[in-house]
Amino acid sequence: MIIDAQKLIEQGKMARQAARILASANTIQKNNALIKMAECLEKSAAEIIAANRLDLEAGREMGLTSSLLERLTLDEGRIAGMAEGLREISALPDPVGEVLEINRRPNGLEVGRIRTPMGVIGIIYESRPNVTADAAGLCLKSGNAILLRGGEEALHSNRVIARIIAEAAVSSGLPAGAIQLVDSPDRQLVIQMMQMNDYIDCLIPRGGAGLKKTVMANASVPYIMTGMGNCHVYIDEFADFNKARPIVINAKVQRPSVCNAIENLLVHQAVARDFLPLIAEELREAGVEIRGCQTSKAVVPWILEASAADWAEEYLDLIIAVKVVEDVDQAIEHINKYGTGHSEAIVSENYTNVRRFMRAVDAAAVYANASTRFTDGNEFGFGAEMGISTQKLHARGPMGLRELTTTKFIVYGDGQIR
Repeated sequence: MIIDAQKLIEQGKMARQAARILASANTIQKNNALIKMAECLEKSAAEIIAANRLDLEAGREMGLTSSLLERLTLDEGRIAGMAEGLREISALPDPVGEVLEINRRPNGLEVGRIRTPMGVIGIIYESRPNVTADAAGLCLKSGNAILLRGGEEALHSNRVIARIIAEAAVSSGLPAGAIQLVDSPDRQLVIQMMQMNDYIDCLIPRGGAGLKKTVMANASVPYIMTGMGNCHVYIDEFADFNKARPIVINAKVQRPSVCNAIENLLVHQAVARDFLPLIAEELREAGVEIRGCQTSKAVVPWILEASAADWAEEYLDLIIAVKVVEDVDQAIEHINKYGTGHSEAIVSENYTNVRRFMRAVDAAAVYANASTRFTDGNEFGFGAEMGISTQKLHARGPMGLRELTTTKFIVYGDGQIR
Protein backbone atom coordinates (compact mmCIF):
# COMPACT_ATOMS: atom_id res chain seq x y z
CA MET A 1 0.00 0.00 0.00
CA ILE A 2 2.80 2.44 0.87
CA ILE A 3 4.51 1.71 -2.46
CA ASP A 4 1.26 2.19 -4.40
CA ALA A 5 0.47 5.40 -2.53
CA GLN A 6 3.89 6.84 -3.34
CA LYS A 7 3.55 5.77 -6.96
CA LEU A 8 0.24 7.64 -7.16
CA ILE A 9 1.92 10.81 -5.87
CA GLU A 10 4.61 10.43 -8.54
CA GLN A 11 1.90 10.00 -11.17
CA GLY A 12 0.26 13.17 -9.89
CA LYS A 13 3.53 15.08 -10.23
CA MET A 14 4.03 13.81 -13.78
CA ALA A 15 0.46 14.74 -14.67
CA ARG A 16 0.94 18.26 -13.32
CA GLN A 17 4.10 18.72 -15.40
CA ALA A 18 2.42 17.29 -18.50
CA ALA A 19 -0.61 19.55 -18.03
CA ARG A 20 1.55 22.67 -18.19
CA ILE A 21 2.93 21.56 -21.56
CA LEU A 22 -0.43 20.39 -22.90
CA ALA A 23 -2.02 23.74 -22.12
CA SER A 24 0.19 25.28 -24.82
CA ALA A 25 -0.05 22.45 -27.37
CA ASN A 26 -1.59 23.55 -30.64
CA THR A 27 -4.61 21.97 -32.28
CA ILE A 28 -2.60 20.18 -34.98
CA GLN A 29 -0.38 18.49 -32.40
CA LYS A 30 -3.36 17.29 -30.40
CA ASN A 31 -5.28 16.09 -33.44
CA ASN A 32 -2.29 14.17 -34.77
CA ALA A 33 -1.95 12.43 -31.41
CA LEU A 34 -5.64 11.49 -31.38
CA ILE A 35 -5.44 10.00 -34.87
CA LYS A 36 -2.31 8.05 -33.93
CA MET A 37 -4.06 6.77 -30.79
CA ALA A 38 -6.98 5.56 -32.92
CA GLU A 39 -4.68 3.77 -35.37
CA CYS A 40 -2.78 2.05 -32.58
CA LEU A 41 -5.98 0.82 -30.94
CA GLU A 42 -7.11 -0.76 -34.20
CA LYS A 43 -3.72 -2.37 -34.81
CA SER A 44 -3.73 -3.78 -31.26
CA ALA A 45 -7.27 -5.18 -31.33
CA ALA A 46 -6.15 -8.78 -30.78
CA GLU A 47 -4.07 -7.83 -27.74
CA ILE A 48 -6.94 -5.81 -26.26
CA ILE A 49 -9.45 -8.62 -26.80
CA ALA A 50 -7.08 -11.13 -25.18
CA ALA A 51 -6.76 -8.90 -22.10
CA ASN A 52 -10.52 -8.35 -22.05
CA ARG A 53 -11.06 -12.11 -22.10
CA LEU A 54 -9.15 -12.35 -18.80
CA ASP A 55 -11.43 -9.71 -17.28
CA LEU A 56 -14.54 -11.53 -18.49
CA GLU A 57 -13.35 -14.82 -17.02
CA ALA A 58 -12.62 -13.15 -13.69
CA GLY A 59 -15.97 -11.34 -13.86
CA ARG A 60 -17.87 -14.59 -14.25
CA GLU A 61 -16.01 -16.03 -11.27
CA MET A 62 -16.90 -12.89 -9.28
CA GLY A 63 -20.56 -13.45 -10.16
CA LEU A 64 -21.07 -10.31 -12.23
CA THR A 65 -24.54 -10.03 -13.74
CA SER A 66 -25.06 -10.52 -17.46
CA SER A 67 -25.67 -6.78 -17.90
CA LEU A 68 -22.38 -5.90 -16.16
CA LEU A 69 -20.54 -8.48 -18.26
CA GLU A 70 -22.09 -6.87 -21.34
CA ARG A 71 -20.71 -3.48 -20.29
CA LEU A 72 -17.31 -5.07 -19.76
CA THR A 73 -17.11 -6.88 -23.10
CA LEU A 74 -14.87 -5.65 -25.92
CA ASP A 75 -14.82 -7.03 -29.44
CA GLU A 76 -13.49 -5.79 -32.77
CA GLY A 77 -16.62 -3.70 -33.32
CA ARG A 78 -16.35 -1.91 -29.98
CA ILE A 79 -12.63 -1.32 -30.42
CA ALA A 80 -13.34 0.16 -33.83
CA GLY A 81 -15.93 2.32 -32.14
CA MET A 82 -13.36 3.52 -29.62
CA ALA A 83 -10.99 4.42 -32.46
CA GLU A 84 -13.73 6.19 -34.38
CA GLY A 85 -14.59 8.14 -31.22
CA LEU A 86 -11.02 9.44 -31.05
CA ARG A 87 -11.15 10.47 -34.72
CA GLU A 88 -14.43 12.27 -34.11
CA ILE A 89 -12.86 14.17 -31.22
CA SER A 90 -9.98 15.19 -33.50
CA ALA A 91 -12.51 16.65 -35.95
CA LEU A 92 -14.26 18.77 -33.32
CA PRO A 93 -13.38 22.44 -32.75
CA ASP A 94 -10.63 22.98 -30.19
CA PRO A 95 -12.18 24.82 -27.23
CA VAL A 96 -8.86 26.04 -25.81
CA GLY A 97 -8.31 29.72 -26.48
CA GLU A 98 -11.88 30.36 -27.62
CA VAL A 99 -12.75 33.99 -26.89
CA LEU A 100 -16.07 34.11 -25.07
CA GLU A 101 -16.36 37.86 -24.83
CA ILE A 102 -14.30 41.05 -24.89
CA ASN A 103 -15.41 44.51 -23.82
CA ARG A 104 -13.73 47.90 -23.87
CA ARG A 105 -14.00 49.78 -20.57
CA PRO A 106 -14.35 53.60 -20.42
CA ASN A 107 -10.70 53.84 -19.36
CA GLY A 108 -9.59 51.99 -22.50
CA LEU A 109 -8.93 48.59 -20.88
CA GLU A 110 -10.06 45.65 -22.98
CA VAL A 111 -11.43 42.94 -20.67
CA GLY A 112 -12.10 39.53 -22.18
CA ARG A 113 -12.62 35.90 -21.22
CA ILE A 114 -11.18 32.84 -22.94
CA ARG A 115 -11.45 29.10 -22.47
CA THR A 116 -8.48 27.41 -20.85
CA PRO A 117 -7.75 23.83 -19.70
CA MET A 118 -8.57 22.83 -16.13
CA GLY A 119 -5.17 21.18 -15.70
CA VAL A 120 -5.27 17.63 -14.36
CA ILE A 121 -8.49 15.61 -14.49
CA GLY A 122 -8.96 12.50 -12.37
CA ILE A 123 -11.67 10.06 -13.43
CA ILE A 124 -12.93 7.11 -11.38
CA TYR A 125 -15.13 4.74 -13.37
CA GLU A 126 -16.49 1.22 -13.35
CA SER A 127 -16.94 -1.70 -15.74
CA ARG A 128 -16.66 -0.05 -19.16
CA PRO A 129 -13.10 -0.14 -20.54
CA ASN A 130 -14.06 1.98 -23.56
CA VAL A 131 -14.21 4.92 -21.13
CA THR A 132 -10.42 4.71 -20.90
CA ALA A 133 -10.01 5.81 -24.52
CA ASP A 134 -12.95 8.23 -24.55
CA ALA A 135 -11.84 10.08 -21.42
CA ALA A 136 -8.20 10.23 -22.47
CA GLY A 137 -9.13 11.58 -25.90
CA LEU A 138 -11.40 14.29 -24.54
CA CYS A 139 -8.86 15.41 -21.96
CA LEU A 140 -6.03 15.51 -24.47
CA LYS A 141 -8.03 17.61 -26.96
CA SER A 142 -9.10 20.02 -24.20
CA GLY A 143 -5.49 20.39 -23.05
CA ASN A 144 -5.78 18.44 -19.80
CA ALA A 145 -3.65 15.65 -18.39
CA ILE A 146 -5.63 12.72 -17.02
CA LEU A 147 -5.31 10.14 -14.24
CA LEU A 148 -7.55 7.16 -15.02
CA ARG A 149 -8.78 4.80 -12.31
CA GLY A 150 -11.01 2.10 -13.74
CA GLY A 151 -12.80 -0.67 -11.91
CA GLU A 152 -11.06 -3.80 -10.70
CA GLU A 153 -13.23 -5.87 -13.04
CA ALA A 154 -11.66 -4.20 -16.13
CA LEU A 155 -8.07 -4.04 -14.90
CA HIS A 156 -6.44 -6.12 -17.66
CA SER A 157 -8.32 -4.34 -20.44
CA ASN A 158 -7.60 -0.89 -19.04
CA ARG A 159 -3.89 -1.60 -18.62
CA VAL A 160 -3.50 -2.51 -22.28
CA ILE A 161 -5.67 0.31 -23.64
CA ALA A 162 -4.02 2.96 -21.46
CA ARG A 163 -0.53 1.80 -22.41
CA ILE A 164 -1.32 1.81 -26.13
CA ILE A 165 -2.85 5.28 -26.23
CA ALA A 166 -0.27 6.80 -23.87
CA GLU A 167 2.60 5.52 -26.01
CA ALA A 168 0.86 6.80 -29.14
CA ALA A 169 0.48 10.27 -27.61
CA VAL A 170 4.15 10.42 -26.61
CA SER A 171 5.27 9.21 -30.04
CA SER A 172 3.25 12.13 -31.48
CA GLY A 173 5.28 14.62 -29.47
CA LEU A 174 3.04 15.13 -26.45
CA PRO A 175 4.48 14.87 -22.93
CA ALA A 176 4.85 11.66 -20.97
CA GLY A 177 2.43 11.72 -18.08
CA ALA A 178 -0.42 13.21 -20.09
CA ILE A 179 -2.31 9.90 -19.97
CA GLN A 180 -1.77 7.65 -16.96
CA LEU A 181 -3.64 4.71 -15.44
CA VAL A 182 -3.81 4.08 -11.70
CA ASP A 183 -3.61 0.35 -12.19
CA SER A 184 -3.58 -0.95 -8.61
CA PRO A 185 -6.84 -2.60 -7.46
CA ASP A 186 -6.27 -1.18 -3.95
CA ARG A 187 -9.42 0.82 -3.17
CA GLN A 188 -7.57 3.03 -0.71
CA LEU A 189 -5.95 4.69 -3.71
CA VAL A 190 -9.40 5.88 -4.77
CA ILE A 191 -9.70 7.74 -1.46
CA GLN A 192 -6.19 9.11 -1.96
CA MET A 193 -7.13 10.43 -5.40
CA MET A 194 -10.10 12.22 -3.87
CA GLN A 195 -7.72 14.15 -1.61
CA MET A 196 -4.86 14.98 -4.02
CA ASN A 197 -5.56 18.71 -4.14
CA ASP A 198 -1.97 19.52 -5.09
CA TYR A 199 -2.13 17.40 -8.23
CA ILE A 200 -5.76 16.99 -9.36
CA ASP A 201 -7.85 20.00 -10.35
CA CYS A 202 -11.15 18.22 -10.96
CA LEU A 203 -12.40 14.72 -10.12
CA ILE A 204 -15.08 13.01 -12.21
CA PRO A 205 -16.64 9.97 -10.50
CA ARG A 206 -18.59 7.81 -12.94
CA GLY A 207 -20.44 5.03 -11.18
CA GLY A 208 -23.27 3.99 -8.92
CA ALA A 209 -24.65 4.98 -5.55
CA GLY A 210 -21.76 3.44 -3.60
CA LEU A 211 -19.13 5.50 -5.43
CA LYS A 212 -21.25 8.63 -5.05
CA LYS A 213 -21.46 8.17 -1.28
CA THR A 214 -17.73 7.53 -1.02
CA VAL A 215 -16.93 10.70 -2.97
CA MET A 216 -19.31 12.86 -0.94
CA ALA A 217 -17.83 11.55 2.32
CA ASN A 218 -14.14 11.78 1.40
CA ALA A 219 -13.35 14.15 -1.48
CA SER A 220 -11.55 17.42 -0.91
CA VAL A 221 -10.73 17.76 -4.62
CA PRO A 222 -13.56 19.57 -6.50
CA TYR A 223 -15.70 16.99 -8.28
CA ILE A 224 -18.44 16.73 -10.90
CA MET A 225 -20.77 13.81 -10.16
CA THR A 226 -21.81 11.74 -13.17
CA GLY A 227 -23.49 8.52 -14.07
CA MET A 228 -26.42 7.61 -11.83
CA GLY A 229 -29.56 7.28 -13.93
CA ASN A 230 -32.93 6.41 -12.44
CA CYS A 231 -34.71 7.51 -15.63
CA HIS A 232 -38.43 7.54 -16.44
CA VAL A 233 -40.80 7.56 -19.40
CA TYR A 234 -44.25 9.02 -18.72
CA ILE A 235 -47.09 7.95 -21.03
CA ASP A 236 -49.59 10.79 -21.04
CA GLU A 237 -53.33 10.43 -21.65
CA PHE A 238 -52.73 12.05 -25.05
CA ALA A 239 -49.91 9.72 -26.05
CA ASP A 240 -49.69 8.18 -29.51
CA PHE A 241 -49.25 4.47 -28.75
CA ASN A 242 -47.44 3.95 -32.05
CA LYS A 243 -44.71 6.26 -30.72
CA ALA A 244 -44.95 5.22 -27.08
CA ARG A 245 -44.38 1.48 -27.51
CA PRO A 246 -41.07 1.63 -29.45
CA ILE A 247 -39.82 4.45 -27.22
CA VAL A 248 -40.38 2.39 -24.06
CA ILE A 249 -38.87 -0.75 -25.57
CA ASN A 250 -35.82 1.11 -26.87
CA ALA A 251 -35.28 3.01 -23.62
CA LYS A 252 -35.44 -0.17 -21.52
CA VAL A 253 -34.24 -3.01 -23.72
CA GLN A 254 -31.73 -1.73 -26.28
CA ARG A 255 -28.94 -1.55 -23.69
CA PRO A 256 -30.28 -1.90 -20.14
CA SER A 257 -26.87 -1.71 -18.44
CA VAL A 258 -26.25 1.98 -19.18
CA CYS A 259 -27.25 5.06 -17.21
CA ASN A 260 -29.62 6.52 -19.84
CA ALA A 261 -31.81 3.41 -19.94
CA ILE A 262 -35.14 3.81 -18.14
CA GLU A 263 -35.89 2.10 -14.84
CA ASN A 264 -39.46 3.39 -14.36
CA LEU A 265 -42.54 3.61 -16.57
CA LEU A 266 -45.33 5.98 -15.54
CA VAL A 267 -48.74 5.68 -17.22
CA HIS A 268 -51.71 8.05 -17.03
CA GLN A 269 -54.73 6.37 -15.46
CA ALA A 270 -56.94 7.26 -18.45
CA VAL A 271 -54.91 5.05 -20.81
CA ALA A 272 -53.60 2.42 -18.39
CA ARG A 273 -56.16 -0.25 -19.34
CA ASP A 274 -55.39 0.17 -23.04
CA PHE A 275 -51.65 0.72 -22.94
CA LEU A 276 -50.35 -1.45 -20.07
CA PRO A 277 -51.40 -4.87 -21.47
CA LEU A 278 -49.75 -4.01 -24.80
CA ILE A 279 -46.44 -2.76 -23.42
CA ALA A 280 -46.29 -5.38 -20.66
CA GLU A 281 -46.49 -8.17 -23.21
CA GLU A 282 -43.79 -6.57 -25.37
CA LEU A 283 -41.54 -6.11 -22.36
CA ARG A 284 -42.10 -9.72 -21.27
CA GLU A 285 -41.23 -10.97 -24.75
CA ALA A 286 -37.98 -8.97 -24.50
CA GLY A 287 -37.13 -10.70 -21.21
CA VAL A 288 -37.94 -7.79 -18.91
CA GLU A 289 -39.14 -8.42 -15.35
CA ILE A 290 -41.99 -6.01 -14.51
CA ARG A 291 -42.74 -4.77 -11.00
CA GLY A 292 -45.93 -2.76 -10.76
CA CYS A 293 -48.06 -0.76 -8.35
CA GLN A 294 -51.41 -2.20 -7.21
CA THR A 295 -53.29 -0.38 -9.98
CA SER A 296 -50.89 -1.79 -12.57
CA LYS A 297 -51.39 -5.31 -11.18
CA ALA A 298 -55.14 -4.89 -11.38
CA VAL A 299 -54.75 -4.26 -15.11
CA VAL A 300 -52.00 -6.85 -15.73
CA PRO A 301 -52.30 -9.45 -12.93
CA TRP A 302 -49.23 -11.48 -13.85
CA ILE A 303 -46.66 -8.73 -13.15
CA LEU A 304 -44.82 -8.72 -9.82
CA GLU A 305 -45.75 -6.33 -7.05
CA ALA A 306 -43.40 -3.37 -6.65
CA SER A 307 -42.00 -2.42 -3.27
CA ALA A 308 -41.37 1.14 -2.07
CA ALA A 309 -37.66 0.62 -2.81
CA ASP A 310 -38.30 -0.08 -6.50
CA TRP A 311 -39.16 3.55 -7.32
CA ALA A 312 -35.63 4.69 -6.44
CA GLU A 313 -33.72 1.69 -7.79
CA GLU A 314 -31.23 1.89 -10.66
CA TYR A 315 -31.44 -1.70 -11.87
CA LEU A 316 -29.04 -1.52 -14.84
CA ASP A 317 -30.74 -4.75 -15.88
CA LEU A 318 -33.85 -6.10 -17.62
CA ILE A 319 -36.14 -5.00 -14.80
CA ILE A 320 -38.65 -2.13 -14.82
CA ALA A 321 -40.99 -0.59 -12.25
CA VAL A 322 -44.44 0.53 -13.46
CA LYS A 323 -46.75 3.02 -11.79
CA VAL A 324 -50.14 4.40 -12.81
CA VAL A 325 -50.47 8.13 -12.07
CA GLU A 326 -53.44 10.49 -11.95
CA ASP A 327 -52.10 13.16 -14.30
CA VAL A 328 -49.00 14.92 -15.61
CA ASP A 329 -48.53 16.77 -12.32
CA GLN A 330 -48.34 13.53 -10.34
CA ALA A 331 -45.88 12.16 -12.89
CA ILE A 332 -43.70 15.25 -12.46
CA GLU A 333 -43.91 14.99 -8.68
CA HIS A 334 -42.91 11.30 -8.78
CA ILE A 335 -39.97 11.95 -11.10
CA ASN A 336 -38.66 14.88 -9.07
CA LYS A 337 -38.88 12.78 -5.89
CA TYR A 338 -37.23 9.59 -7.12
CA GLY A 339 -35.22 10.61 -10.21
CA THR A 340 -31.50 11.22 -10.18
CA GLY A 341 -31.54 14.28 -12.42
CA HIS A 342 -30.33 12.37 -15.47
CA SER A 343 -32.85 11.87 -18.33
CA GLU A 344 -36.66 11.93 -18.32
CA ALA A 345 -39.25 11.64 -21.11
CA ILE A 346 -42.90 12.33 -21.82
CA VAL A 347 -44.88 10.79 -24.67
CA SER A 348 -47.80 13.05 -25.53
CA GLU A 349 -49.46 14.88 -28.42
CA ASN A 350 -50.77 17.57 -26.06
CA TYR A 351 -48.62 20.70 -26.32
CA THR A 352 -49.71 22.07 -22.93
CA ASN A 353 -48.77 18.86 -21.10
CA VAL A 354 -45.46 18.56 -22.96
CA ARG A 355 -44.57 22.14 -22.13
CA ARG A 356 -45.50 21.67 -18.47
CA PHE A 357 -43.41 18.49 -18.24
CA MET A 358 -40.40 20.01 -20.00
CA ARG A 359 -40.35 23.05 -17.74
CA ALA A 360 -41.12 21.38 -14.39
CA VAL A 361 -39.03 18.18 -14.50
CA ASP A 362 -35.64 18.65 -12.83
CA ALA A 363 -33.14 16.74 -14.97
CA ALA A 364 -30.10 17.27 -17.16
CA ALA A 365 -32.01 16.12 -20.26
CA VAL A 366 -35.79 16.17 -20.74
CA TYR A 367 -37.39 14.59 -23.83
CA ALA A 368 -40.72 14.86 -25.59
CA ASN A 369 -41.63 11.87 -27.76
CA ALA A 370 -38.12 10.38 -27.92
CA SER A 371 -36.09 7.75 -26.09
CA THR A 372 -33.84 8.69 -23.16
CA ARG A 373 -31.12 6.60 -24.81
CA PHE A 374 -30.06 9.68 -26.78
CA THR A 375 -28.44 11.29 -23.72
CA ASP A 376 -24.93 10.70 -24.93
CA GLY A 377 -22.05 12.92 -25.97
CA ASN A 378 -21.82 11.42 -29.44
CA GLU A 379 -25.59 11.62 -30.05
CA PHE A 380 -25.58 15.27 -28.97
CA GLY A 381 -22.72 16.07 -31.34
CA PHE A 382 -19.96 16.39 -28.71
CA GLY A 383 -17.98 13.34 -29.80
CA ALA A 384 -17.34 11.08 -26.82
CA GLU A 385 -18.11 12.13 -23.24
CA MET A 386 -16.56 11.98 -19.79
CA GLY A 387 -19.94 11.06 -18.36
CA ILE A 388 -23.39 12.55 -17.87
CA SER A 389 -23.24 15.21 -15.18
CA THR A 390 -26.26 15.24 -12.89
CA GLN A 391 -25.03 18.31 -11.03
CA LYS A 392 -26.09 21.89 -11.70
CA LEU A 393 -22.84 23.82 -11.29
CA HIS A 394 -20.32 24.22 -14.13
CA ALA A 395 -21.48 21.27 -16.23
CA ARG A 396 -24.80 19.47 -16.67
CA GLY A 397 -25.61 16.63 -19.05
CA PRO A 398 -23.06 15.01 -21.42
CA MET A 399 -19.59 16.32 -20.61
CA GLY A 400 -17.74 17.07 -23.83
CA LEU A 401 -14.75 19.24 -24.65
CA ARG A 402 -16.12 22.58 -23.49
CA GLU A 403 -17.21 21.11 -20.16
CA LEU A 404 -13.57 20.12 -19.54
CA THR A 405 -12.39 23.71 -19.71
CA THR A 406 -12.56 26.64 -17.35
CA THR A 407 -12.17 30.33 -18.19
CA LYS A 408 -9.74 33.09 -17.42
CA PHE A 409 -9.88 36.83 -17.90
CA ILE A 410 -7.45 38.50 -20.25
CA VAL A 411 -6.98 42.24 -19.85
CA TYR A 412 -5.21 44.43 -22.42
CA GLY A 413 -4.06 47.86 -21.33
CA ASP A 414 -1.92 50.73 -22.51
CA GLY A 415 -0.42 52.00 -19.28
CA GLN A 416 -3.66 52.44 -17.27
CA ILE A 417 -3.38 52.61 -13.48
CA ARG A 418 -6.17 52.61 -10.89
